[in-house]
Amino acid sequence: CSGLTSVTIGNSVTSIGDYAFAHCSGLSSVTIPNSVESIGGSVFYGCSGLTSVTIPNSVTSIGQEAFEGCSGLTSVTIGNSVTSIGSYAFSDCSGLTSVTIPNSVTSIEHCAFFSCSGLTSVTIPNSVTSIEYCAFSGCSGLTSVTIGNGVKSIGSEAFSGCSGLTSVTIPNSVTSIGDYAFYGCSGLTSVTIPNSV
Repeated sequence: CSGLTSVTIGNSVTSIGDYAFAHCSGLSSVTIPNSVESIGGSVFYGCSGLTSVTIPNSVTSIGQEAFEGCSGLTSVTIGNSVTSIGSYAFSDCSGLTSVTIPNSVTSIEHCAFFSCSGLTSVTIPNSVTSIEYCAFSGCSGLTSVTIGNGVKSIGSEAFSGCSGLTSVTIPNSVTSIGDYAFYGCSGLTSVTIPNSV
């Protein structure tokens, strides 16, 4: 539905199903009410005209590929009830410059922010226990990463291709760092790896 420009979802809607608004390239604004508890897979996939989105506190999960390819998206506000950010959820959101991950999130699934080249800084809260495979891979504009004290594992290729990253401090909670975790991080000048690894 490439001609669709705006969507208002009623207060009785509790879930938005898979592919509901996929490839609605003309969609520039969407209001998600507090009644919505889950955002399915690929819901806004390829909605390149979408510029901002607020995920309300009622939402507990963001499905895989939910906002993949939303290249016009510049900011995302995630409500404080979301526990997991699905695989490829914000992949290829090249216009995304900032994202706030709330303390409710326990897992950032694989390739969640893959190729978000406009993302400059990210803070991973203490609630997150694992940064999965390729989570921030290809985020070439990333200059600052704060990894929370709850993270136990950094997956393979988690920060590969983050060429703008100059330093990283890995907290004492981390016990394992996967293959190629910082592959191609050509700007990296200092890394602190704790005894816990």
